[in-house]
Formats: sequence, structure tokens, C-alpha cells
Amino acid sequence: MARKKASSSKAYRKASPSQGVYLRKSARRMIKGKPDVCFDISYQIGNRLIWEKVGWKSEGYSLEMAQAVRAERMQAIRQGQPVNILSGPKKAPFFKELAEQYLIWAKENKSGGARDDHSRYKKHLAPRFGEMPVNEISALHLEKMKSELRKEGLSLGSIEHCLKLFRQIINKAKLWGLYEGDNPIKGVKIPNAQNGRIRFLSYDEARRLLEELKKVSPQVHDMALISLHTGMRAGEIFNMKNYDIDLENGIIDIPDSKNKQSRKAFMTEGIKAILKERARGKPMEYVFKSSKRGRVMEVSDSYSRVVERLGFNEGIKDRRYKITFHSLRHTFASWLALQGETLLTIKELLGHKTLEMTLRYAHLLPDQKREAALRLEKAFGKGSKGTNNSQYYTHCT
Repeated sequence: MARKKASSSKAYRKASPSQGVYLRKSARRMIKGKPDVCFDISYQIGNRLIWEKVGWKSEGYSLEMAQAVRAERMQAIRQGQPVNILSGPKKAPFFKELAEQYLIWAKENKSGGARDDHSRYKKHLAPRFGEMPVNEISALHLEKMKSELRKEGLSLGSIEHCLKLFRQIINKAKLWGLYEGDNPIKGVKIPNAQNGRIRFLSYDEARRLLEELKKVSPQVHDMALISLHTGMRAGEIFNMKNYDIDLENGIIDIPDSKNKQSRKAFMTEGIKAILKERARGKPMEYVFKSSKRGRVMEVSDSYSRVVERLGFNEGIKDRRYKITFHSLRHTFASWLALQGETLLTIKELLGHKTLEMTLRYAHLLPDQKREAALRLEKAFGKGSKGTNNSQYYTHCT
């Protein structure tokens, strides 16, 4: 499994003409007035990707020697024999190596979140940890970063995202077999910024938003309507394929949700009309396609432009009150609560892992809670007819 070549000229490893052999130039070691070159090889044992250092040019190693070592490894793997990795202490990778692999993966799998990850890494993580071996990064380093970012004026939410990005880079590296040490984030308390959306759209605001979106981008309009009527996340809509659509029964299968749990969404008549037109291609094709006919990776800027033109976020600085695409999912849940649906129903439709995540909508059910208390009082009054209530209270104390 060959590693993808990074587009940056500063990539840590570069592919050689020989398959599975990579070159990396040292920033410190020199040979004959030029940067020393190390030869690395890559191969796969089962599902595990192995990176092995062969040696430096200054130590007498060459591209041909690296080719020979890799050929020996491949032959042993094909014959089912144990692979004898070159002896010597195994050095921990630099953080930038692991981050590079993670960002490549994020670009292919995290839709719009990849751009945020890249920005956070470049601004906050790379300057502090990029040139450090991972095993030298401690919880103290991360606590220091927390303090520095706070002094720089970053919000708790931004600091939380930076720490979670660090955690995910290391965790993915361990999963991929690129690093075997502990994750230093385990010793760090990640702040909980409580960034959940508070504001949701009124029915009139939602109608105005959809009307304007339809004029600007029918595709964005359709995605917005689906989110508003089903509570689906943007990424779940981007991932939707034709075979996930059951028009006859009015059901959308969501096999890859954020919580790694499948669920179903139920179509309104408006959604059914949209999908009847859009879900006409081959079963494996995406319902919504990018300009290159592939998967949509992020919500179009036309959405935010329409929100701005409607003035929904004018003068609002607290992100919890700003209208974003995710606000459509929050609006869906809020409307359900206002019409008296149970928290368990809302939980199942949103695909929340725990009921605790759904409790944020409980405050929208004041009438139901009041009526429940009144019904209890009424039932108690009926049950206590012909009884001596004062005697009852005496026995209970």
C-alpha cells in the first residue's frame, strides 16, 4: 500500500522511482555539503501498514539496498514467514508526519471539517509540535498550549477543537500502526465550551430561507429542506446514495451516521417529490453531486450568503445563536418538541447516542410538563375521596 505523495515540497517523505521505497532529506545531517538522505520502505502485513527505516546515505545505504530489503520483506510475507525488521532502536515519528497522514485522510473522509482541521493544525499545532518527536510531547506541553491560546484570545470552543484535533491525530496514528506510544492528551482536561445551538428558525424564517435558496441554488434548497424535515446532518445528506432511498415506503436509510449507528429518516411529501426527481441514477451514485459529479464535500457558500442577505445573523456574535446549516437539524428537533413529541421519539429521529443529548429540548415542553402535574393532582384527588388525608400524611412521616 503506497503512501500518497504530498503536494507540498516540504513533505517529510517523497516516493522514489522504486515502488514502496521513500526518500527523506535531513534538515540537520549533511553529506559532502548536501543534506543527507534516509531510505525508508513501506509494506503491508495483513491490515497493518509498516514503515521501516533502512538507513542513511552517509552510513553507506543506497536506493538499491533499500529495494533489496523491501524485496526480502515481500518474499517473506508471500511465503507466510516472519518478517525480520531491521534491528536497532525504533525512533518515534515526528508529530508533523502523523499530522500529514491524518490530514490526507480527513480530506477524503471528513467533508467540510477537513478545511477546519488543516487551518487549526497550521495555525496552532504545527508551530508548537510539528518538529517534535511524538514521544517527547507531554501533557504539560498541551496544558501550556491551552494557556497560551487563552491569552491569545481564542474562545473555549476553538481551544477545545485544537485539543480534540491533537487527540484524533495520535489516535488515528495508533490505529494505523504508525505510533505505539501513549497519547499525552489523556492527562489533559479538554474544556467543554457548551457550543450547542440554542436558536432555531421560526416557521416564517424557514419559509423565507427556502424561498431564497430555491432562487439561488436548487440543490442547496433541496438539501436544506431534507435537513429541516428529517434532522439529517450535512454529512449524512452528502453521503446519501440512490440505494438508500425507499420511495415506496417513504424511508431514507442512514447507514453511516456520526455516531457509527444506522438509523432511518422518514420522508415528508416535499422530500418524496425531491427524491423522486433526484434519485434516478445508478444505485451506487450519490443523490447530490458536486460539480465534478462526485460526493459533495461541504455546504455551498450560497447558503451563508442567503442567510446573510436575510439578516438572520446581523449583530449576533455568540455562535450558539447564529444560523448555520446545522441550525436546520436543531430546528427540526425543536419543532418536534414544541408539537409535543416525546424526548425518546426525538432521540431516535436525531440518532442521538444517549437520551442526555436530547434533554436540551426538554425546556420546549412546558405545557406538557404542566399538564402532567395537573393530571397527577386530579388523579390523586379522585383516589382520596372518602379517605382521611390527614391520617395518610401521618402514616407517611
